[in-house]
Amino acid sequence: MITAKESDKQLLRVRQLEKLDYQLTWDAMKQFCQQRDKQTPDEVWFVQHPAVYTQGVAGKAEHILQTTSIPVVQSDRGGQVTYHGPGQIVMYVLFDLRRLGISVRALVSLLEDITIAGLKTYGLHANSRKEAPGVYIQQQKIASLGLRVKKGCTYHGLSVNIDMDLAPFDLINPCGMEGLKVTQLASQGITCQPFDFAAVLLHELTSRLPYSPQLTHSSTLTV
Repeated sequence: MITAKESDKQLLRVRQLEKLDYQLTWDAMKQFCQQRDKQTPDEVWFVQHPAVYTQGVAGKAEHILQTTSIPVVQSDRGGQVTYHGPGQIVMYVLFDLRRLGISVRALVSLLEDITIAGLKTYGLHANSRKEAPGVYIQQQKIASLGLRVKKGCTYHGLSVNIDMDLAPFDLINPCGMEGLKVTQLASQGITCQPFDFAAVLLHELTSRLPYSPQLTHSSTLTV
């Protein structure tokens, strides 16, 4: 955890977005990273996506078990295939790691930690795994991670299953893990809205990194 005086904190722009197309959001993240400089404030984007499968850079076709009407997007994030859909909160982290003074591995651990802490506020015990990034409840995956780093700056991030249709996960090997079961807050008996959990994640994040958050709500995405 990094501690800082209030006067030393960095501005963090936080965008709470409406449901947005994955490709559009990914393109906007790439544009943001291409345009940013050393003075550009870091950003966090909270969003939900329409149904979509995304493949990481190492994604293997055999992990998609059945062809469906759900589109498949070949992304540039790390990891294998996952599913995004309504009822899942996605947290994209557009951070300058060099300015923060942390490594990619440290950021992955931090994202896992804030998810675990967030779930604990709802009375749920979760854990991470060294060999398989993400967050798990009783061997079932509830959150997935995938990042891209360019010139010391990150994009992509974290997805947490809140209250969604989990059936599309049955048609893939989630994160390339055969037989892996997936869960969500609703399946654990927790009633929660996606953006309520986003607020918990933001609280946990800013308690660990030297950020002063500035929140905006928007139905569109411009950079």
